[in-house]
Formats: sequence, structure tokens, C-alpha cells
Amino acid sequence: MWFRNLIVYSVPVGWDLSAEALAELLAPQAFAPGTSIEEMSVGWVPPRESDNALVCAIDRQMLLTLRHEKKLLPAKVIAQVVKQRAEKIEEEEGFKPGRKRLKELKELVRDELLPRAFSLSSDTRVWIDPVHGWLAVDTGSANKAGEIYSLLVKAIDGFPGRPLKVTASVPGEMTAWLSTGEAPAGFTVDQDAELKARDGKATVRFANQSLELDDVARHTKAGKHCTKLALTWESRISFLLTDKLEIKRIRALDILKEAAAGNEGDADERFTADAMLMTGELAKLMADVVESLGGRQG
Repeated sequence: MWFRNLIVYSVPVGWDLSAEALAELLAPQAFAPGTSIEEMSVGWVPPRESDNALVCAIDRQMLLTLRHEKKLLPAKVIAQVVKQRAEKIEEEEGFKPGRKRLKELKELVRDELLPRAFSLSSDTRVWIDPVHGWLAVDTGSANKAGEIYSLLVKAIDGFPGRPLKVTASVPGEMTAWLSTGEAPAGFTVDQDAELKARDGKATVRFANQSLELDDVARHTKAGKHCTKLALTWESRISFLLTDKLEIKRIRALDILKEAAAGNEGDADERFTADAMLMTGELAKLMADVVESLGGRQG
């Protein structure tokens, strides 16, 4: 249930779009398995297996799931069949097929093989918190988050979501925390960090080791700033903050694992309890991260 990554957008606090209205708007984008000639299919699926609703609403929080289905048709397989066909053409006609004919042959082979290709599907989860003004995508890929953002813009007329921006410089603040060893109230600096030269060429990474202030100072004096920093929030969640304001490698710590372990009942009841715990904790985490960076911009 827990999101592993957060690429976050900002929506108006108190946004009054209901789960039912959102589900209706997303219905034209609902997932449908690809036809025999479609290599890729994308669309929304129900987040909860026991429910057909495209939007799962729990305690004024909304969960969505976008599915990608792709046919697995390796280029090497196509190339091998094309080669065999081309050799047969040369044998029958006495000359090798030209570039144009090879291109047509490749398209023909692809169309013939595609219906027999295996399909691989993957789901990307989305969380909308209209109470506190967050829209978060569980992915470490900016391109995938951008695709979901574009689908929501297309589905919702006047969609108010915007990329999250803060007042302070994210790399500047992370560099200060790392240089002093002192994170903002509620946070502690962990053992992973990345410092990069402002021209983007020289990079130093620390992994699973104590961050000595002298070492950090040497690199910052050389013109490097912090682009990734591992932090722990309130002894409840550890994560990696990036200079692009992405939150990665989210891990619930023991105190939250114990709380989740106490959730009893059937699958639906556990899903509801886990979702309430996760969204409640991540909303507080996001609020504290943004406050430590000077607050939202705009």
C-alpha cells in the first residue's frame, strides 16, 4: 500500500471536486486491453480490487491507478524473421530487397507477430488530497508523472493542479543542512547524499556512511551543492529528497509498521486502514518538507 516515491503537484486546498464527479470525468480514459494490433494500451483501473469505481475515496482522500499494458515483441525477434524473409526473397527473385521493401517487410512482420506477443502490465498509483492541497504520483520517473498530469488536464476542464514549487532554493537548503549536520525541526540527516558541481560534471556520492563535516565542507568550497539527501522525519518515515523536490525511497519505520500490523479485518478493511494511515502520515510529511523549504510558492 505504501507509496515508494512521490512526485508532487499542488492543488487548491479545499478543492471541492467529489470522487464521484472525478470518476465520471475519468471514465472516457478507462483502461481497455489492447487489440491484437496495438502495442501499448493505457488507462485508469479501479485502485481497490473489490470495487469497480475508478476513484477510491477514503476519509476525503482519493486514490487512482493508471495501468500501462505493453506487448513484448523484442526487436531481435522481428529482425530475425525479416532476415529470413529477405533471404527467401533474394533466393526467389535473384536480388536483395531494397531499403524501402525491407521497411515494408519489417512492418508486415511486426503486424503478424504482434497478436501472438505476450502482454506485460504495470500500475502507477496516484493520491489526491484536496484537504491539504496535494496531488502525488507514486513514481520516480518525471516522464510518467507528467503523463498522468497530462491525462488529468485532458479529463478535467480547468484542472487546477500545478507543479509544486517552494520559496527557498532546494539544493541551497539541503547543502546548508548537510554542511552543518543540522536539519530542520522534526528531521534528521541520514547517511546518503549526493553533491554535484553546478556545471553538472563532477559528482560525489556518499552511501551508508557517516557524513563528515570536513569532507562535506571541502566539496562545497569546491563549488558543489547537494542534489540528493537522505532524511528521517519524526522517527516515522525515512526518505531521499532531491533537488527537484522529489521524495524517493520512502520507507515506513518501526513505529508505523507496528501501527499497520494492528490493522485487522478482511482485505477491504485492511486496505482502508492502511490507506488512512499512509495518506495521513504522508500529508504531514509533505507539509513539514514544504515548510522547511520556505513554504509553497504562489
